[in-house]
Amino acid sequence: MSVFGGDSIAVGKLRVDVLTLRDALAVVARLVDEKVGGSVFTPNVDHVMLCEEDARFREAYARATLSLADGFPIVAVSKFLEHRLPEKISGSDFVGPLLAQCADRGHTVYFFGGNPGVAEKAAAKLLEKHPTLKIVGMSAPMVSPTMSDSEVDAVLAPIEALRPDVILVCLGAPKQELFIDRVAERLRPAVLLGLGASLDFIAGTTKRAPAWMSENGLEWLYRLSQDRGRLWRRYLLRDARFPAVLFRQFVLERRRS
Repeated sequence: MSVFGGDSIAVGKLRVDVLTLRDALAVVARLVDEKVGGSVFTPNVDHVMLCEEDARFREAYARATLSLADGFPIVAVSKFLEHRLPEKISGSDFVGPLLAQCADRGHTVYFFGGNPGVAEKAAAKLLEKHPTLKIVGMSAPMVSPTMSDSEVDAVLAPIEALRPDVILVCLGAPKQELFIDRVAERLRPAVLLGLGASLDFIAGTTKRAPAWMSENGLEWLYRLSQDRGRLWRRYLLRDARFPAVLFRQFVLERRRS
């Protein structure tokens, strides 16, 4: 069972909540309206593999309020588990409906992360589409898992002063999940979402894979072709061990049953 009371599944050592995009939007709205706050992660195959080897990352996921399936392989694997995931909810697909909801409900938003200037470009495009969207601030500081408490204080000061309802944290994994886990309680009742390159996609500074590739589980191949130097180890070495993790899980579940 998930943190908010719904069904969830385990993929390796990582929890994924059984939700539609509409369900997830409703949960976020409730977390804001009821001043509960929380954290939202969007796991993909690489996150599953990071949970295998990084205890801090695994613990951050265990404390997340929502864990939404970001990636076709996660959804496909669920067909063989206790509960089937109804659809893929990638961060870059979720952010548009989320911000439309924020505009409709008057929820305030803060953009955190991305390269310099990206948040401003994204904000300009979003305000053209959603004139009532309340973007109360944005910042793109240098963030690392080894930041001192005083460095974290300096980064959080402008956010704490503005008290946004929703914070988009776009630092990439595992940095954004570790950062969110570290500061979520302090920024409550804000809802913090780890959304990777979503601001870059909105701003147009990074291109998304064509829809047909995303819908057929090939978005990773497109991303690899765009940034081979940075991503080849991730996709061709670490993530290539994903079938072995699934095989281990299926064997253990069969033994238990």
